[in-house]
Amino acid sequence: MFPEGDEAKEDCGSRDEWTLLFWTSLAVIVPVILTLWCSAGRSKRKTYMKDFFRKSKHGWHYTDLFNKPTYCCICAQHILHGAFCDCCGVCADEQCLRRADRSLPCKEIMAPSRPDGTTEHSWVRGNVPLASYCAVCKQQCGTQPKLCDLRCVWCQTTVHDDCMDDLAKGDACDLGEFHSLIIPPHYLYRVNKLRRRHPDEYSKLGASCGRSWTPVLVLANTRSGNNMGEALLGEFRTLLNPVQVFDLSELTPSKALQLCTLLPPGRVRVLVCGGDGTVGWVLDAIDAMKLKDQDQFIPRVTILPLGTGNDLSNTLGWGAGYAGEIPVEQVLRNVLDAEVVKMDRWKVQVASKGVYFRKPKVLSMNNYFSVGPDALMALNFHAHREKTPSFFSSRIINKVVYFLYGTKDCLVQECKDLDKRVELELDGERVALPSLEGIIVCNIGYWGGGCRLWEGMGDDPCPPTRLDDGLLEVVGVFGSFHCAQIQVKLANPVRLGQAHTVRLVLKSSTMPMQVDGEPWAQGPCTITITHKTQALMLYHSAEQTDDDDETSASEPDSPAPHDSPKPPWSTTVQA
Repeated sequence: MFPEGDEAKEDCGSRDEWTLLFWTSLAVIVPVILTLWCSAGRSKRKTYMKDFFRKSKHGWHYTDLFNKPTYCCICAQHILHGAFCDCCGVCADEQCLRRADRSLPCKEIMAPSRPDGTTEHSWVRGNVPLASYCAVCKQQCGTQPKLCDLRCVWCQTTVHDDCMDDLAKGDACDLGEFHSLIIPPHYLYRVNKLRRRHPDEYSKLGASCGRSWTPVLVLANTRSGNNMGEALLGEFRTLLNPVQVFDLSELTPSKALQLCTLLPPGRVRVLVCGGDGTVGWVLDAIDAMKLKDQDQFIPRVTILPLGTGNDLSNTLGWGAGYAGEIPVEQVLRNVLDAEVVKMDRWKVQVASKGVYFRKPKVLSMNNYFSVGPDALMALNFHAHREKTPSFFSSRIINKVVYFLYGTKDCLVQECKDLDKRVELELDGERVALPSLEGIIVCNIGYWGGGCRLWEGMGDDPCPPTRLDDGLLEVVGVFGSFHCAQIQVKLANPVRLGQAHTVRLVLKSSTMPMQVDGEPWAQGPCTITITHKTQALMLYHSAEQTDDDDETSASEPDSPAPHDSPKPPWSTTVQA
């Protein structure tokens, strides 16, 4: 009897084990299958959406969760996810998307005006901005939990549904607060009707937009710094004419700037959203316009800093980095208030030794040229970013990686004995070099992500720096640790002098070099830096953010562009 009872217990235990194994497997496999099925469906839906958005007249974007209470403009139901147009603000769920695309008009980039020359309002119902007020009764709009009230997509005026009848008949759209920055649809309509395309004709048409009309073109690099470009493009399309907002990942600056040739000469401003490299890309495109005899259409350039270093932006008073701390509306107000200054641009010619039949490499320089430890850090960072670009999506991460490479170089000292490998000439005169690891040639006041290199600690008097004096400041550093000391104001650089022309001869070995953050490894060569041209930039001298004010208060001895007096180099130019 006992053996049979043991066998029964064993069979029962075996069945229990198989049952447990079955349910455990089911608990693991079913969620995995459901996840894969949902992922496949989502991928298929995204492909369909992408194709639909590409063919649509709206600027649709899909979101899994709206950041505020949102209602479908077709069925008026509350929706958590769906699509929205970043040009006109229309929202719709997936079921109503096709109908919304067919029946609801978007912003017309080109349209005739009324017979009296005014522009009609273009209303969109529902989803008005938070804290918006009715133009008629002055009470808050959008307070009811439903699709209600209206907004003009051009002037951003909001009106209650009940107040719409009380709005003055024939009330014209004045394009709102930023009318002097917007390219009106009727202007492009009239330009399209012109039989004679001439700058004088554009000036006559521009007179109808007012004397203060200075249209702005927005050029955004969606890959810069912390990847804010995508969201900024949508915000600018909402406030401006979508035709004047460009994504540089889809269109080159040269093609985007051709719009300048359809606008009154001398009035256009260009807002570059990106890092210093993006600004250099745009300035090179402007130089190309000069070669096409389009000098009269040259725009003035301003910066919204999205990169990692942003030294040029810092020098021009636009801050060390933008992370959404001020609204886009304030950015446009700052552009309106900015003054025009000139900035020197330089030609860097690299002639490799032993290569006689190849043309020298020619680069443009706005910020600085360097050879040594800071160029080595930039080269290592660039190589790492090329391998894993998705990892470098944050300005903080980028700076941490720079710090790690700088720490490594403090131990390895790959650039030591630079003074034995190079010869330096300033305006044709040979300069005796101390025992250095790096040489930096600066055109602007800031270097290395916010350090005033030429001034150092500020306790040693030195000639002032200017953006438009045709002079370069040349300094030397003893290594990565010395660079770090200069950045925290514990040491001064080795000031080697100022010059109109800089010539540097690399006699032997391969050294890391960089121009405006673009690094490469260079063998024996001769580098000549000469003046190229001057660019018209916009300088902002007003305080920008509360965060900047707090920083200034905590560090009174650290001058910042936004709280400094008017710089000596800011020779204003008539806009």
